[in-house]
Amino acid sequence: MDAPSTPVLAVIFWLHMLATVTWIGSLAAINLLFLPASTRTLKLPDQLSLVTALQKRLEPLAWFCMCTLLVTGLFQLSTSPHYDGFLSISTQWSLAILIKHGLAVLMVVVSAIQTWEVLPNIQRILLKKDKADEAELARLQKRETLLLRINLLLSALILGATAFARVS
Repeated sequence: MDAPSTPVLAVIFWLHMLATVTWIGSLAAINLLFLPASTRTLKLPDQLSLVTALQKRLEPLAWFCMCTLLVTGLFQLSTSPHYDGFLSISTQWSLAILIKHGLAVLMVVVSAIQTWEVLPNIQRILLKKDKADEAELARLQKRETLLLRINLLLSALILGATAFARVS
């Protein structure tokens, strides 16, 4: 199989960067702007209603970005002269890429917990309206915030591993 042409590879790199910026940018905006403002201005049930509405809108975008990153990353990997096999740690580049991919898997796991466990539990409690358990809502809010912060940290570490690979 021939290597993709330069314009095709440029589009693949562009899509990879676009998905990265979109996903990490949304994580940064939620963590650094939205959560602090909503915590200061809204009561817990209102804050969580807004957070779940926002997450409901962002979740498909995040999962689409993850899929885009997987596909474009595999193309980039297959065309890299540094690539010397799956799970290889023979060079600084391959070690950095392996760490990057391990961190990305952790991000997917954290996102899955958030999408299919925490957010549905929040929504279930909020449906009870006046009978909502405030203590349970507070516990779920802390968990949601922790998962968002973990993913933001993991994304920063992924960017660091990418930078490390780029200079090798």
